[in-house]
Amino acid sequence: MDTRVERQNTDPAIVRRIEDLTLSAQEGTGIDRVSARWLMELPESYSPVIGGGADRIRERFRGLQIDPCTVMNAKSGGCSEDCHFCSQSSHNQTISPQYSLVPAETIRNTAQQAKENGARRFCVATSGRGLEDPLEVGSICRSIETVRRDVGIWSCATLGILSTNVLKTLKGSGLNRLHHNLETSREYFPSIVTTHRYDERIDTIRRAKAEGISVCSGGIFGLGESEEDRVALLETLRDLDVDSIPINFLVPIPGTPVADSGAGIGPKEALRSIAVARHMLPTKEIRICGGRVGALGSRHPEIFRNGANGVMIGNYLTRMGRPPQDDIQMIRDQGFELTPPHLPEP
Repeated sequence: MDTRVERQNTDPAIVRRIEDLTLSAQEGTGIDRVSARWLMELPESYSPVIGGGADRIRERFRGLQIDPCTVMNAKSGGCSEDCHFCSQSSHNQTISPQYSLVPAETIRNTAQQAKENGARRFCVATSGRGLEDPLEVGSICRSIETVRRDVGIWSCATLGILSTNVLKTLKGSGLNRLHHNLETSREYFPSIVTTHRYDERIDTIRRAKAEGISVCSGGIFGLGESEEDRVALLETLRDLDVDSIPINFLVPIPGTPVADSGAGIGPKEALRSIAVARHMLPTKEIRICGGRVGALGSRHPEIFRNGANGVMIGNYLTRMGRPPQDDIQMIRDQGFELTPPHLPEP
């Protein structure tokens, strides 16, 4: 047993049950929803056991390699959807940049810089309900082809709700992965979005998978949801068999409904959520993204020892991030290494 736990007020029977759940997760299936909820609710004194278990699960299935990615906001603002946390929604009174789709050359240059900064994946993001305009679809496809050919970095895109035809076109251009968050549980979703349905997001994920596109899908913790909502989201993502689960933490942006609600999340809760996610999804990528520094503070380097094996580096869609070099150094300082750079297949 971890010596830190021996000095704390813990019940040996509970510790044994946690360790049994870790062993079960190491078989590759992941713990069930009831067990995950139980882990979420345990007192802080059990966090070293839960986090230590998540660390072992990560090491078994993902080794010591951390996968950095980065995102570029290629079309910003003016979104018709009313996501209550988003600075780009036209429903929210925020100060956010607005511009139309940037040229393919700008995307290529940004991707090159991302690769030089240590990113292994490069994601192009566009605001709006979903990419439909044939001219914009064509421009994004040309950008994906250019990045694939000239930069040699794995391509990702977050483009909203997409049809099968658009997904086929994106796949044909060489898109490797689609990012499409569910944001929260089905039950809590109507509290944060009313302009489209949860199933529209799920349908996009299923269409992408049917086209052979890898899917990155997660959500935001700290929206005012319950621990049960977090577990329910993770269970849905497991049922959908997505490849990568990005966990974001709320950044309360002035002018958005959630900014005035007092919602948010602190370091203990954030680390516990990451560790439980690893227990539920033992073989998948667990990628920590937006809001991590604000939510975790000085404990933010602990994300890897609590089960994470991926991180988003650089700036976010409308907010500044840390210098990428700081995150790359943090990964190495924690005893990890970067996933080897590899070029996409032709």
